[in-house]
Amino acid sequence: MKPRTRVCVVRRLVAAALAGTLLAGCGTAANDGDAAGEKGEATDIRVAPIAPARTVTDGKGVRVTTAKPPERVICLVALCDDMLVELGLAPVATNSSLLAHPRFLGKARAARVPRIPGGFLSPETEAVLSHRPDLVIGLADTHGRLAPALKGATVFWPVQPDDWRDSIRYLRELAALTGRTEQGERAERRFREKLARAEKDPSERTGLIVFGSDENFGVATPGTDVTAGLFPKLAHYPWKSRGAQGSYSLEEILAREVDVLFVETLSFGGAQDGTLSRKLAKNPLWSRIPAVRAGRVYEVDAEVWAKGRGTRSLGIVIDEATAKLR
Repeated sequence: MKPRTRVCVVRRLVAAALAGTLLAGCGTAANDGDAAGEKGEATDIRVAPIAPARTVTDGKGVRVTTAKPPERVICLVALCDDMLVELGLAPVATNSSLLAHPRFLGKARAARVPRIPGGFLSPETEAVLSHRPDLVIGLADTHGRLAPALKGATVFWPVQPDDWRDSIRYLRELAALTGRTEQGERAERRFREKLARAEKDPSERTGLIVFGSDENFGVATPGTDVTAGLFPKLAHYPWKSRGAQGSYSLEEILAREVDVLFVETLSFGGAQDGTLSRKLAKNPLWSRIPAVRAGRVYEVDAEVWAKGRGTRSLGIVIDEATAKLR
């Protein structure tokens, strides 16, 4: 696999951001008056009540049923960790590093949560079952192959968020299953109000999020990236998905006169050999980008920006992005 292809494929997996699954659970549908893609309408801050449920059904018709409120949840995707913390819970095991962030559990508490061996792409089934989970949450197109091995031993819930609205829906569904309905409503309200405040005073600067592990970088775009989907509400963000046609070149980025650059350095395991921005600096075109000339290039926490995708992670993104876009 070519380096650029590998970067884009792995980000799609770790970010859980391409094949969107819209949840529409029993009595827990979120208010969704906002238009997708562009800035759209103002964010609706109303939060509908969440009702406890033993069964929820996602937008693809997958029914998730638990005999009782799940207490032993295993997270194979960081969105799960994000949702649990929002609900005042923690996983019995995870394969994400998100929990170590100070606005989640922090390093000390996160260190006490066992890690599932095998990593994000290949979690070990035996290790998952050894924790006696009553619910396992993973990414549909990555962890779906585990479903047959887990059947009969636990409940598997495949998730696949496409934008921040999906993140809210997943949170509401998990709140319904766990019975943590008040916590779910508070978390949704907190996020909606934060986004609504931010969009009332958007920056006039042109922003850009790039990701990668080496000089083969990608551009995060609304519709394929949950975090990027927030940015049209926060700043001028003229980047559109090109699908199979590929990403943007440095020449194109230079022509757009980017004012603020956010850089996600992705790790594929093993020792980190420097940041993406440092590697891109080897290209002469990099130094000509306005954001680079002005010292407005910011390496961000990829665990939060690229992998979290839940309402708490996205709230952190809003805080950090709006501060740098001023």
